[in-house]
Amino acid sequence: MSHRPILIVAAFYLVAALSSTHAADSKPVRFDRDIRPLLSDKCFYCHGPDDRDREAELRLDVKAHAFADRDGGQAFVPGKPEKSAAWLRITSADEAERMPPPEANKPLTPTQIDLMKRWIEQGAEWADHWAFVAPRRPELPDVADSSWVRNPIDRFILDRLRREGLEPSDQADRRTLIRRLSFDLTGLPPAPAEVAAFVNDKSEDAYEKLVDRLLASRHYGERMALM
Repeated sequence: MSHRPILIVAAFYLVAALSSTHAADSKPVRFDRDIRPLLSDKCFYCHGPDDRDREAELRLDVKAHAFADRDGGQAFVPGKPEKSAAWLRITSADEAERMPPPEANKPLTPTQIDLMKRWIEQGAEWADHWAFVAPRRPELPDVADSSWVRNPIDRFILDRLRREGLEPSDQADRRTLIRRLSFDLTGLPPAPAEVAAFVNDKSEDAYEKLVDRLLASRHYGERMALM
């Protein structure tokens, strides 16, 4: 039996994996989304806000501390992982030096280590916790097919679909719409009379009225309380 088909398949997956890795390397790493949760899970117990458990007087939850020059070194040096004390500690081959320490039972995965390295290489940009950042209304993206847009959110959806090389699906029929919405908001199928009323409602805001009616239902409260 020839091994050629197996080799072709293996080569295909190798190329796909390399392409995926290259795409990940070029993707910006966000502190609020990627790094803070990592630090919170792995580091804050010993290097966080609780001064009773804090080690080495180092805080990694405050920018001023994380970037401060301490004894001739910084935990994070923007653009320079090889000079960042935190990076050197988490990649150390010496268990006595490695962070988090083995006894903490919170080892960093290779993916998390790579994420930390790329964040530092990309400039180690810091961001305050989202709860302390005033929300800003984003600019609406330009879209080619404005006829598909019914509200500002549609522009973001259509723009993302375009970037992913996808086209929006056709609108579902009304029976499907009320069934989907009923299950989403109440966890229950619509009654036949409710389906008929929605199908026969020719007003422009028929869907909006359906949403309001389901949100006012006690079943919506039961659905939300179920979690």
